[in-house]
Amino acid sequence: MLKIKNIQTFYGNIQALKDVTIDIHEGEIVTLIGANGAGKSTTLMSICGITPPRAGEILLDGDPIQNLSPEKIVQRGIVQVPEGRRIFPDMTVVENLEMGAFLRNNKPQVQQDLNYVMTLFPILEKRRNQLGGTLSGGEQQMLAISRALMARPRVLLLDEPSLGLAPLIIKQIFEIIKQINKESNTTIFLVEQNANQALKLADRGYVMENGRITLVDSADSLLANDDVRKAYLGI
Repeated sequence: MLKIKNIQTFYGNIQALKDVTIDIHEGEIVTLIGANGAGKSTTLMSICGITPPRAGEILLDGDPIQNLSPEKIVQRGIVQVPEGRRIFPDMTVVENLEMGAFLRNNKPQVQQDLNYVMTLFPILEKRRNQLGGTLSGGEQQMLAISRALMARPRVLLLDEPSLGLAPLIIKQIFEIIKQINKESNTTIFLVEQNANQALKLADRGYVMENGRITLVDSADSLLANDDVRKAYLGI
């Protein structure tokens, strides 16, 4: 469904991604793990058109999208939940969610999806008229995921959803991610430093080091891999 093929991405003269190739099949949860600065977030930014690759291809259903603008990529069905949530702090919960549906015209369907995300995260229903900036970190992450879902993504890109959250909230967020995948067959590409949680959730995983993919395998095999366990699982 989504193929990243030998992409090379730069920040000025500094090469951040070096011939990165990743395949993501429809309905899968795929995770990308690695240390800080490995290039994980840059991979997502390349897919979204924020930092387009200078070489290589990004294909959605076989069609190249690497030269499309970010909003056109969203229209094609690829939506990112950025690192650090990036909600609109001076807008209410409902207004944040409506912004997620900005490119959509079917109002009855938008209302249906609004009801759905409120069911996924009941706390958002209680906070619906509260400003986003007054929510807790966990609630903001729930809002950021819900805002992305309002765009009706075919591929949901998640950048460090566990960052800065308490273990109990992380568990809840990851359970909801799995639920989204199962209920709507939404394909999920998860970038996460919490490698243990990510690999337990995912079907397959990629390991990135210094802008290169160094390992790819099933999530279960990566969990059992001694090198992965030492480097990323603290075992």
